[in-house]
Amino acid sequence: MRRKETTSWQAVGEWYGRTVGAMGHYYHQQVILPRSLELLALKPGSSVLDLACGQGVLARRLPEGVAYCGLDIAPSLIAQAKRLDRNPHHSYLVADVTKELPLAKRDFTHAVAILALQNIRDPARVIENARRHLGAKGKLLIVLNHPYFRIPRRTRWQIDVAEHVQYRRVDGYMTPLSIPISMHPGRGKRSEETWSYHLPLAEYSRLLYEGGFLIEKIEEWVSGRRSVGAAARMENRARQEFPLFMALLARRV
Repeated sequence: MRRKETTSWQAVGEWYGRTVGAMGHYYHQQVILPRSLELLALKPGSSVLDLACGQGVLARRLPEGVAYCGLDIAPSLIAQAKRLDRNPHHSYLVADVTKELPLAKRDFTHAVAILALQNIRDPARVIENARRHLGAKGKLLIVLNHPYFRIPRRTRWQIDVAEHVQYRRVDGYMTPLSIPISMHPGRGKRSEETWSYHLPLAEYSRLLYEGGFLIEKIEEWVSGRRSVGAAARMENRARQEFPLFMALLARRV
């Protein structure tokens, strides 16, 4: 019998914390955080609401003078964030970001959901909370595993041997999906599960529009890794053609 579906990462919090580390994993450091900070364009006096913040990896890359509040439903991740972040202008709370937030502040300049919205069953509530706690013309940044090229169990790498081309196979896209993810496949039924929720891009656009936001910019981010060896040309071309992540920057209206 499948275990109860839960979107909290409490059960895998310690493992996730070790994987991400104080500075973030490779893609945090080389792609996600630098590109996110470019889009956010934070200034002294800016304030950031981090929805489903995990262990606070974004907070530790913010410029000086930027206030920050991170929320996550997993107590173990919030505990890690507090241990790693000694900035007096940063705070963390255990909270379900799909429910009313325990925050009085309603004039944040920016809200973010970085590699988080795809793991939350009800993204509309997260967007609603972002709007509720942003000031006029506040910005919301959503970063996702690419919703077309990186769908668990629906996309995969394949190779056309005759053409010597690596390509991305897509077996489905338009249908929303709830997908259980085994975090440690080698453990079989003893492995902890998390959940991934696939939506097509048009659905994210609808959720943002109905939630009181207009999309200002969409970016697609590729991997910076490089292969060597006989397959390097094929693999490196594929990396540049098929983005790993999508960023949606929207403005509150």
